[in-house]
Amino acid sequence: MEGLSRRGLLGGAIAVATAATVGTTPAAAGTRPETAALWREFTRTPYTHPQIPYVGRAGYARGSRSRPRPRIRANVLAYGAKNDGSQDAAPAINRALADAGRAGGGTVLIPAGTYRIDGIIRIAHSGVVLRGAGSGRTKLLATKHLTELIGKYGSRYGGTKSGWSWAGGLIWLAPQARWDSLIAAVKAQDWPFEGWTGNKRDAWETLTTVAPAERGDWSVTVADPSRLAPGRLVLLRLADDADHTLLEHMAGGGAGAEAYTWDDKTKLTSYVPYEWPVRITAVRGSRVTFERPLPLDVRPSWDPRLTALAEPLTGSGVEGLTLEAVETPQAQHLLDLGYNGLAFQCAYDCWAEDVVVRHVDNGFGFIAASACTLRRTRVGGRGSHHPYYCREGSHDNLVEDFTIEQRTVPAPAGTQLHGVNVEGLSSYNVWSRGTMHMGTFDTHRGMPFANVRTDVTVDNTGTHGGDASAGPLYGARFTHWNVTVTNGRAGCVRLDGIAPYSATVAISEVREFGQIDVPDFTGELHTRSEAYGRPGGVRPQNLYEAQRALAVRP
Repeated sequence: MEGLSRRGLLGGAIAVATAATVGTTPAAAGTRPETAALWREFTRTPYTHPQIPYVGRAGYARGSRSRPRPRIRANVLAYGAKNDGSQDAAPAINRALADAGRAGGGTVLIPAGTYRIDGIIRIAHSGVVLRGAGSGRTKLLATKHLTELIGKYGSRYGGTKSGWSWAGGLIWLAPQARWDSLIAAVKAQDWPFEGWTGNKRDAWETLTTVAPAERGDWSVTVADPSRLAPGRLVLLRLADDADHTLLEHMAGGGAGAEAYTWDDKTKLTSYVPYEWPVRITAVRGSRVTFERPLPLDVRPSWDPRLTALAEPLTGSGVEGLTLEAVETPQAQHLLDLGYNGLAFQCAYDCWAEDVVVRHVDNGFGFIAASACTLRRTRVGGRGSHHPYYCREGSHDNLVEDFTIEQRTVPAPAGTQLHGVNVEGLSSYNVWSRGTMHMGTFDTHRGMPFANVRTDVTVDNTGTHGGDASAGPLYGARFTHWNVTVTNGRAGCVRLDGIAPYSATVAISEVREFGQIDVPDFTGELHTRSEAYGRPGGVRPQNLYEAQRALAVRP
């Protein structure tokens, strides 16, 4: 296992925590924050801690603050777009984006103004950036929804639900070939899987098998390195066995996971194999090093292998604009028409920054997307179903400096509000420095694991979703760190007593009312709690920032 550098260890937990005390929830007046005991413990075993995941490399370019500035390839006004809202600008914007893609990448400028869009804005090529003049100056006014533009989208699990309730965007970032196959399946009403390995999860090819390794290792030994090279993006594929020991491992193991009934959780078991996209940084003989440590153990019974994946969308982004849908009443629960904001699908190392969405059904979505960053984003207007969602095996993403505004109109009867959602075996995602005027820390079952919410203020008014066939609400190593709850509600925020091998640190004093959950697993949960009732009362105030400040030797 790769470890902390000697300098990082000698610097000590206190110095790291002090350097990472940017926060939205200061400690009570006259109280000096103390370094959390759990933080000191974490720094001794940062990649293998039993309750706290290592997320210090989440986000675009392993959490880099800088963004590429590709050369300007096009200005949409030169392609005929009008910035006075008088005509449909979507065709002009899409021509400019496609030309930039065919030229090998570049920036497409949308100057200040209002642009009516009657279609989907598509970023289908790597290295393409759509850049407005700022979210307060460039507005895209969307007039149509995805049902009208593409057609009905059902659920692969049956029923009358609308798939646009959890998928797709009016700005949609996805590689061209993968998007084409998805849309063809939707139009044929052959409801697809939406991830890296095709509509039937059969579009993958083995590159090599992998020898046993442990969670937290940065390198693995492979049988055949001939098709691997630094910079290549691969999938680590782990299949479950008949005894569901992979799912047990994701839940932290132990008696509770072993006693759990997995076989009837048909939606959950459909999410397996676990597929983790990762970039290779070095190949030395049969030894392969990744840009992030392993998220799970690698055991022979799970048929571990590195595989190829759909051609990814990489290095693309959206910056400096507002997407506003025409204002319509929020739809009944799970019947969304698809006035959706931004969707990142089969995207890796992509981003959105200074982007606002308003009057949308669903705001910002990760669908089989990994290593992406949302920074300075906001969801506002009449209220959304999922302001932020993260599903279909999305990993290592970062959402920071985010805001969910209070809705501008009352919620219609029969609608639901979730909040910041994670589901479907998604792992190692981070929500940092957020203000939620409504919503909750939504977990739609599907046993997501190893996710972090830190330095967030929430008026905890939403509910989580998920049906019984999707299995547990939480896997192991969920961490809520420094969370201010303005209405005192515990649900979905206080994890001790609910989530296995979890950590709840420096959250407000809360009580149970509204939606109340019980543990999915029996027996000892091995949860940890510290500084209860004292948000802002420990250092570090921001767990993600503190982990980023740790020196690592990948």
